[in-house]
Amino acid sequence: MSKSAKTNSVKPTTVKTAEAGDKTSTVASTRPAATQPAAQIAAATLKEGTPAPAFTLPRDGGGELSLKDFAGRKLVLFFYPRADTPGCTLEAVDFTRLSAAFAACGTAVIGVSADSVKAQDKFRDKHRLTVPLLSDETLTMLKTYGVWGEKSMYGKVFEGALRTTVLIGSDGRIARIWSAVKVNGHADAVLAAARDL
Repeated sequence: MSKSAKTNSVKPTTVKTAEAGDKTSTVASTRPAATQPAAQIAAATLKEGTPAPAFTLPRDGGGELSLKDFAGRKLVLFFYPRADTPGCTLEAVDFTRLSAAFAACGTAVIGVSADSVKAQDKFRDKHRLTVPLLSDETLTMLKTYGVWGEKSMYGKVFEGALRTTVLIGSDGRIARIWSAVKVNGHADAVLAAARDL
């Protein structure tokens, strides 16, 4: 892996802001400071160089996608809070804009959120997205990948999807993790890392 492909490991953190309309579930804010939410514990164990956790989820347009479908290829998983919200739209549009460039360097791209398949279909159609969108309404994959955890907005603490991107190498191992993603320029940075891998 090149120097440009190095990054910080995912650390358990509380995201300070959330998008309006974020799909969330309210939780009590009385948890002792020493106790970590389950998703944050999972995030701490998801490290670069370890095998990517298997998944099988329904996708936009019908059918399912699994990690095994991408065996021998590089794969980008971008986890986003909610379909058709401003930041999530910009991120998905950027990954779509670069989809041919990702394909040229042997890399597939998939978006994942807790939205229903129907919501993903509407999101895809409205913004002409070409990257597959997975629906994880049960939160199984989001929790396994450590991207479901505590967030806060306007003084309220709740749980939701944490904007995170994972780059999986052709060997099936996690090559790079971006946590607390800032959307502007992010897809381009991921493409650069995929090319270097």
